[in-house]
Amino acid sequence: MNRQPVLLDKAYLLMNHGPVTLVSSAHGERRNVMAASWTMPVDFSPPKVAVVIDATSFTRQLVDASGAFVLNIPCRRIAAQVLAVGSVSGRDGDKFAACDVAVIAEPAAPAPLIAGCAAWLACRVIDEPDNHARHDLFVAEVTAAWADADIFSNGRWHFPDDASRTVHYLAGGNFLASGEAFAVDA
Repeated sequence: MNRQPVLLDKAYLLMNHGPVTLVSSAHGERRNVMAASWTMPVDFSPPKVAVVIDATSFTRQLVDASGAFVLNIPCRRIAAQVLAVGSVSGRDGDKFAACDVAVIAEPAAPAPLIAGCAAWLACRVIDEPDNHARHDLFVAEVTAAWADADIFSNGRWHFPDDASRTVHYLAGGNFLASGEAFAVDA
């Protein structure tokens, strides 16, 4: 892996193709990770994202306490872990260990970066209590972003192999891998 910083004004490009994400969170000695398909970029500068985090989830408890999270963009190679972390709670134990999820240390991130991902966005929650309570909707500012330069560089995705493709969750354990990019002359 060749993790490189992504300019914040280009961070939206990491998510605008709609992949499933892994939301990692931490507060105190506790940490968690969950799968989330309902995420999207919402602004360029400063970059902002939106994510739905259910009020009953352990991730929500940690995000409410810390005011931050990381959106991890997984590759096909870790689809089994994506499904696993989306299927069990981390409230009663270490979901990272239980689901065989490896992490990458990053001091600038408020929560663990998930290994095997193509990109990572560190996010600080913008306090909107009504949206959080009524809709489970969090808008957050992206404070740092990174991508595996072998998969994303110069503002473009270029998947070197099928295992490196980002994934989209369909339902019932079924995924769709991102396809081949192409350009249309204007």
